[in-house]
Amino acid sequence: MMREFALRTPVVFMVFNRPHSTQQVFNEIRKVRPRQLLVIADAPRTNRPDDVEKCAATRAIIERVDWDCEVLKNYADINLGCGKRVASGLDWAFTIVEEAIILEDDCLPHLTFFQFCQELLERYRDDGRVMSISGDNFQYGRRRTDNSYYFSRFTQIWGWATWRKVWQKYYDFYMKLWPEVRDNHWLFDVFASIQVDFLEKKAQCTVNGGQSAVQYWYRAFEDTYNGKIDTWDYQLFFSCLLQSGLHILPNVNLVSNIGFGSEATHTRCVNHFANVPVMNMDFPLKHPSCMIRDVWADEYLQMLNFKS
Repeated sequence: MMREFALRTPVVFMVFNRPHSTQQVFNEIRKVRPRQLLVIADAPRTNRPDDVEKCAATRAIIERVDWDCEVLKNYADINLGCGKRVASGLDWAFTIVEEAIILEDDCLPHLTFFQFCQELLERYRDDGRVMSISGDNFQYGRRRTDNSYYFSRFTQIWGWATWRKVWQKYYDFYMKLWPEVRDNHWLFDVFASIQVDFLEKKAQCTVNGGQSAVQYWYRAFEDTYNGKIDTWDYQLFFSCLLQSGLHILPNVNLVSNIGFGSEATHTRCVNHFANVPVMNMDFPLKHPSCMIRDVWADEYLQMLNFKS
């Protein structure tokens, strides 16, 4: 099927100072020959002299585009950090394109990832319930159906795709609505369940899966809002939660994060999310017959990845 596939969707490629992993991801992008490649790069850190050479070597890889492709570059003059660089870069990208497949320099995709994203970007383009499409699957073989994908509450951004309409309408790097959500205890409405005994006229609040999801996300959002975490993706998840947005996750893993280790910013400790093998996505895609969030899969991911 891949021999017949033509990639029409623009690809956004975010790079920094890791030429080795950047080259590996670039090699996969080259195979699908996107017509538009938008490259976002941060500048060297002032306290890391070795960044100068590494950043230059990384940016040099982009000059090796050898197919018919419009290459657009958004290179920072000063170091902005993980959070602001990605957010500002995607702000720029979505002033140019209506939708995009987005890869970071450590997210190594299977070739079928590109076709998976393109087909679902087209299928759900006018459906306001769907906020993103991901290439990540951390269910490790657990699945309820033989469909190609399922719907989740979680954004998974190690290889993903979305539309301008989602990014520009909902994304807020500064999380201005967090104080209202926090002070009105709205996280309990999102993550907890209320059990009501109508005979006793009593209600009891329980947290899904026996894990304090409310506590985890309260701390994550509070620290992000206060600038204690230099990131951009918690803001995306928060923005989508406020809209009860759905995210498409594949039923096989399509992207492997090869960037765990000492050079990483947030993934320095190697764990079970590192280097997860990728698999082939079969086509034609088998679509779910209902748009119902897979709570079973989400609770497993919450327990596995988002524990207090």
